[in-house]
Amino acid sequence: MNCFSRLAGIALCASFAFAQAPSTGVLTVTEPAKLIVKRTENPAFELKLSIRPGYHANSNTPTEEYLIPFKLTWEPGALEVAEIIYPKAKLEKYDFAAKPISVFGGDFSVVTKFKRAANPALGPGYITGKLRYQACNDKMCLPPKSVEIKLPILMQ
Repeated sequence: MNCFSRLAGIALCASFAFAQAPSTGVLTVTEPAKLIVKRTENPAFELKLSIRPGYHANSNTPTEEYLIPFKLTWEPGALEVAEIIYPKAKLEKYDFAAKPISVFGGDFSVVTKFKRAANPALGPGYITGKLRYQACNDKMCLPPKSVEIKLPILMQ
């Protein structure tokens, strides 16, 4: 292999590595503030998120079966999920799809309405959640990713 071939190979590998950059930094999750839950209350929690400009995530109701949905789940504990409310998705057209794709982008929130468990332990604790998503731009999708959400709670 001559010098030119090696340089071309290195350039090709470098461009591939750049195109496959990890999704770190594409989605930002705002650190949750402590959720204080009064004895007779069924609280709601707003998870604030931001997707880097130039990227999007498939919505919770993707328009195609092969697309990975945006999904927030919570482990049962002192609080149980009553409802998860996703923002209104945008329909955007991309060259790789025949019809518009349902996506989230920019700054948005996902709201979880909780209900108290039957006999929750009082005092401080945590509820653990998992956010699964796939970030894409107009040319490629990054591997699906899961982010753990640790919500501090105070049960009164």
